[in-house]
Amino acid sequence: MTYLKLCILSIMKSNILVTGSTAYDLLLSYDGHFVDALTEEAKESLSAVYLTSGLKRVYGGTGTNIAWGLKLLGADPVLVSTVGSDGQDYLDRLSGYGISTQHIDQVEDDVTSTAIIGSDTQEHQVGFFHAGADCKGVWPGLDAATISYAIISPRDERLMMEGIAWCKEHEVPYFFDPGQRMTSFGDDDLCRAIDGSEGVFVNEYEWSLLSDRLDISEEEHMLEHTNLLIVTRGEDAVSLFSKDGTEHVGSCPVSVVVNPTGAGDAFRAGFLTGLNAGWSQVQSAQLGAAMGAHVVEIAETQLEGVSREDVWKRAESVYGKVLPNL
Repeated sequence: MTYLKLCILSIMKSNILVTGSTAYDLLLSYDGHFVDALTEEAKESLSAVYLTSGLKRVYGGTGTNIAWGLKLLGADPVLVSTVGSDGQDYLDRLSGYGISTQHIDQVEDDVTSTAIIGSDTQEHQVGFFHAGADCKGVWPGLDAATISYAIISPRDERLMMEGIAWCKEHEVPYFFDPGQRMTSFGDDDLCRAIDGSEGVFVNEYEWSLLSDRLDISEEEHMLEHTNLLIVTRGEDAVSLFSKDGTEHVGSCPVSVVVNPTGAGDAFRAGFLTGLNAGWSQVQSAQLGAAMGAHVVEIAETQLEGVSREDVWKRAESVYGKVLPNL
């Protein structure tokens, strides 16, 4: 294949497919530790009340959060998601930011997905999620020739599996991000989703659930089914497990913890952007960590008022090297 053809192919396959929820988030802040209220009596009766000091309604959802981060970094995400009858303002917001809404269903007989998320001062979270219109979404027709990577992030599990089937059929390398939807999957579907994937994103708690569910006691066993396991550990290191070995990338310190909701989505956007640009996995994780740190410091799940220059400076100050240009 000639160099010109390689360049044309690279340009054609430059977009990242993102499928996940589009949601309105109600964020609550608790000045304390959730576990302090969980006495033995409370555990038995499952009754605990937290008086929150902060409350904010924001635009959220795994799919839109990741797409927002990708756009901030200069990518053109192909976003597949669903909103309800109350979602027009969200569609207008995405369009105004330059994110295409072509493949976002609008279901008129249901509401947009809604999440209620409480966070304490240790970045622990308790949440409730109402899927709403997302349960009625459909998988669209897409042009696989333009897509270099895909991420299948939490939304209705039927649509997640349809997205995975589409990626396998069209040989699009995809990352599986089960997140809070993990308990909705049967073991067989979890295995199908992981097997043949380019990588799997989980946080430390989700990895413990996944390894217990599938009886995978060591990270190496996971690599029999996927090329890369990415385990995010909050303020601790991000762990990258691949057939080439294990890498640990330190997190970016934050000046203040306002709300961690959306930090994992920002990390995924940074990681995928770096990988799509041909960076190493470590460099991609450093970009993701810098993105996530910015989100923790704000009461939003989508970065506004933050530039790419801000992200690069943060990564350089923490890791001691300037990240490559995109």
